[in-house]
Amino acid sequence: MAEFLYKAQNAQGNNFEGTLEAKDKAEAEALLMRRRLAIVSLKKKPKEIRINIGNGIKHEDLTRFTRMFSSMCSAGLPMLQCLTILEEQCENPALKDVIHKVTQSINGGSSLADALAQHPKVFDSLYCNMVAAGEAGGILEGILQRLAETMENSMRLKRKVKKALTYPVMVIIVGIVVVIALMTFVVPTFAEQFAALDAELPAPTQVVMNISDFLLNNGGFLFLALIALIIAWKVVMKIPQAQFAFDKFLLKVPKIGDLQIKSSTASFSRTLGTLLNAGVSVMDALKVVASTAGNKVVEKAIGRISIGIAGGKSIADPMTEVGIFPPMVIQMTGVGEKTGNLGGMLLKLADFYDEEVDAAVDAVVSMIEPLIIVFLGGAVGGLLIAMYMPMFSMGDAIKG
Repeated sequence: MAEFLYKAQNAQGNNFEGTLEAKDKAEAEALLMRRRLAIVSLKKKPKEIRINIGNGIKHEDLTRFTRMFSSMCSAGLPMLQCLTILEEQCENPALKDVIHKVTQSINGGSSLADALAQHPKVFDSLYCNMVAAGEAGGILEGILQRLAETMENSMRLKRKVKKALTYPVMVIIVGIVVVIALMTFVVPTFAEQFAALDAELPAPTQVVMNISDFLLNNGGFLFLALIALIIAWKVVMKIPQAQFAFDKFLLKVPKIGDLQIKSSTASFSRTLGTLLNAGVSVMDALKVVASTAGNKVVEKAIGRISIGIAGGKSIADPMTEVGIFPPMVIQMTGVGEKTGNLGGMLLKLADFYDEEVDAAVDAVVSMIEPLIIVFLGGAVGGLLIAMYMPMFSMGDAIKG
């Protein structure tokens, strides 16, 4: 997508200027004509040289923006005034720039949803569809509030997972650093002493010394190989088939697969329930849910559910056929559909599975921590024993 600078006039003679994103100049002209604007000038925006990691906007920043936007709209402030205040108060330069561009687009005749959709890396399809539904139904304040609550729940879950995994990750990092330090500084010292003795070394000791020599002689190569492996992994994971195979594998891993299922169920229920309560149709809502699933297997399953509903089935029947969702979810979804309160039922399911995800995270951490400690303890302990074995052998020889 290219970015274009434009100046235009409406039928009343008011002047507008701003930026918009389009594939080419013809599409940009069509977008302005759709807004009933007469083009005064239209040119491609010069490219700026920027070095960014991601889009520079954290999930916390976007959640805070949504919550403040919702509060201002609920207080009765006009939309453009809300955006102007938010732009002035925003401390994140990247988000500040996006808010400015959104404000310009609205001044140019775009709806809020269309203006947000011009920045897909910041506002995903869920966000834009929710806002569009809110604008169409005249309930934008309530929709923004629901969006903020959804994002806050997602952020709370991420923080929970991050906090739970901090200790195991730190133990792994410290353990690896200790092993590398022993291999590169301590073992060579022992090797010099053993070489002076000119004695045959036990097999474990010789293996440790060989590994130490390999690390010292090929450390740079191993580091570059590790970087190449990480890059290759990221490239491979961009291939849909590879991503699908990996996601399918994760679903079968004990504990981790259970966590994935519960997390996907919570996300599916909350997103679909929120969209349905906002007045979005089931088919459109399922498209958004599929695009935000975060797991290719679940995404494919949601696609099959959409096909089933288009074929005249109730939502519960294809949910049973895909074999992803727990029986309780299917049963409660069926009840919600029959009682006409599908959105509300899905949000109750989301609350329940948020708690289940918390419990699943604790279960995964409780499984990982002992394994890490045993592995690292065995590695460091085995290394030290291997280095002291020749001394034990010499002691036995002296006694003999």
